[in-house]
Amino acid sequence: MPTECKPRTPTRSSVTSRTRRGVLRAAVLLPMALELGGMCAAHAAPPPGQTAAAAVAAALPRGGDGTQTRIALLLGNADYPDPFTLPPAPKNVTDLAAALMRRGFEVSNALNLGLDAARQVVAAFAERARHASADGVLFFYFTGHGAQADAANLLLPAGVSPAESPDSLRDACLHLLRDVVQTITTPPQGLTIAVVDACRTSLLATTHHDASMNQVEAPPGSMIVFSTAAGKPAIAPAVADRDTFFTAALVKLLESESDETSFSDLFQLVRTDVYREMRAYPIPIIRQFAQDPFIADHSFVRVTLGRPSAMARAGQGFGSVSEEQAWKELQELSVPEQISKAAAAFLSAYPHSKYRAAVKVELRGSRRANAILQRSDIQLYVSDFVLHPKRDSAQWMRDVRRAARGDKDAAARLGAAALHDKRGGPERASARYEGWMQFAAALGNGIASYQLALYYREQRQPMLASQFEALALRLGYTPPPTLSNVRR
Repeated sequence: MPTECKPRTPTRSSVTSRTRRGVLRAAVLLPMALELGGMCAAHAAPPPGQTAAAAVAAALPRGGDGTQTRIALLLGNADYPDPFTLPPAPKNVTDLAAALMRRGFEVSNALNLGLDAARQVVAAFAERARHASADGVLFFYFTGHGAQADAANLLLPAGVSPAESPDSLRDACLHLLRDVVQTITTPPQGLTIAVVDACRTSLLATTHHDASMNQVEAPPGSMIVFSTAAGKPAIAPAVADRDTFFTAALVKLLESESDETSFSDLFQLVRTDVYREMRAYPIPIIRQFAQDPFIADHSFVRVTLGRPSAMARAGQGFGSVSEEQAWKELQELSVPEQISKAAAAFLSAYPHSKYRAAVKVELRGSRRANAILQRSDIQLYVSDFVLHPKRDSAQWMRDVRRAARGDKDAAARLGAAALHDKRGGPERASARYEGWMQFAAALGNGIASYQLALYYREQRQPMLASQFEALALRLGYTPPPTLSNVRR
């Protein structure tokens, strides 16, 4: 199949540049025949005479009966120039498609598309998304090679070599945000999920800050999930009969978790499962490069794995009166220590609850948030988590509850909001901004850390600026050229 750019032998400068593309031959790095790269999958060639985009459009549901729309597009590439082929892609997509269909999704797959065909397929999916139900769930999945140019995350089409120069890749690839996420209209009470199980850097790049893919912020109403952290490798088998670590965990938990588990909780569970599985792996190099998936969550509503109508028909919307009350009370809490105590008590009282997975996520996140809150370098206090319903907006209260459960993105949004809230005067606004952004950075938000570095530079506090700039780089965040110029 024709490709958009010709693979070429990488030069030293293309391997060592800030936007590194090097992906090394697996046979050299991993003698047990593993290859770098997260794969994602898609499969199924279009019928004769039909374009890939038309095949996707025909396969997507038309709905209109008032039920919740659930549609998924799985776009995957296994066909890259040697030595960058990704054999697990077809199995990844086949297994994930089956798991999603069991959750009520109508799934369309596309495998090994060039740039133009990939854009057409995404456009067809985005068009269908515009007609989704108000509570619809839209799921995009890519597997293949990923790269970064000018701080933008790129998804490499089939046939494009990861060893190409940044300038070549910039125009030959899908841009994750511009070409995919921002083209999909999220339903007002629904959720858009973009999942990228892709190689993000080479093993040799793990000691450097020039990450191959970058931290991102999810647009309102959406989630963006990467199979590994910024600047870290994703490892995949070099054989076609095994899933990648990330997709294997996603499929397993999609099939096993309660209908009451939310998609937000699901990906937190996947994150934990992937890391633990790889840390326990018998091969040392796998343990060394255990993946810690990246999650950017800006969802507005709690969307569960079970379809609302199906759950109601099955009588799954109700537990015991005491269990339901305890669950509702837990959701209203906003102070990390109170959440962790209540979550532990809930798990003890209701060990087999349908909410068990969600409560375990809240327990883990609130404990981490509480530990960070105790640090002397975090200028945030328990009182900052106390809600005032008559004064605080619904969005503020929602983000405080999420930040108290360890949500790095919610904490960053609170920082941005606090800076513009002048009710307590400019000094109070600045203090609250610093506290929330410090908290967000401590939770792993590299973007918040870099924004705080710029703030301290403007305040003529160079030591603090350098500290948070260095933290942003350690977290894998590469600022866009426009921002990086500001700090010089």
